[in-house]
Amino acid sequence: MSWIEEIGMDEAEGDLKDIYEDIKGARGKLSNIMKVQSLNPGAMEAHMELYLSVMFKDSTLRREEGEMIAVIVSAANGCEYCVEHHSEALNHYWRDEEKVSGLSDDHTSIDLSEKHLAMLDFAEKLTEAPNTIMEEDVETLRENGFSDQDVLNIVLVTGYFNFVNRIALGLGVDVDEEEVGGYEY
Repeated sequence: MSWIEEIGMDEAEGDLKDIYEDIKGARGKLSNIMKVQSLNPGAMEAHMELYLSVMFKDSTLRREEGEMIAVIVSAANGCEYCVEHHSEALNHYWRDEEKVSGLSDDHTSIDLSEKHLAMLDFAEKLTEAPNTIMEEDVETLRENGFSDQDVLNIVLVTGYFNFVNRIALGLGVDVDEEEVGGYEY
């Protein structure tokens, strides 16, 4: 639940019901971050389209890299909901709960490639101090093997998760073990 009224799957009608069914069909279940937007189905639908575009359809980043950024951004913002969700998704790829936990605690303390360290340093800086990003930061990404399209996608994923963190934190979206598990990857 959250701090505002939500329309559950059983009460949903019309467009909201269709959107819920599409989400459940694609992901295996309906997340609390989507349900909290039930009073504005159009925004929920646009949100889902943005998520799919940034994380899957139009991204040059591997899913694992997007999930790494999601965890770093969410940890920097103190968004437990997203840290839990995306740690679970990342562990689907890493199969190493200790390493995933270390990522959210201090990404510099775990075994990552220089390329991924540069990506995560950039995402963290863009989250915590966006006005300090300089052309040199982008150049560092290039020097570590990222194309300009990759850089764009790193910025899009970082921006997307800052957006979602604010929905979760601003509306008190809660997370528990049942909420985090059972999604299709």
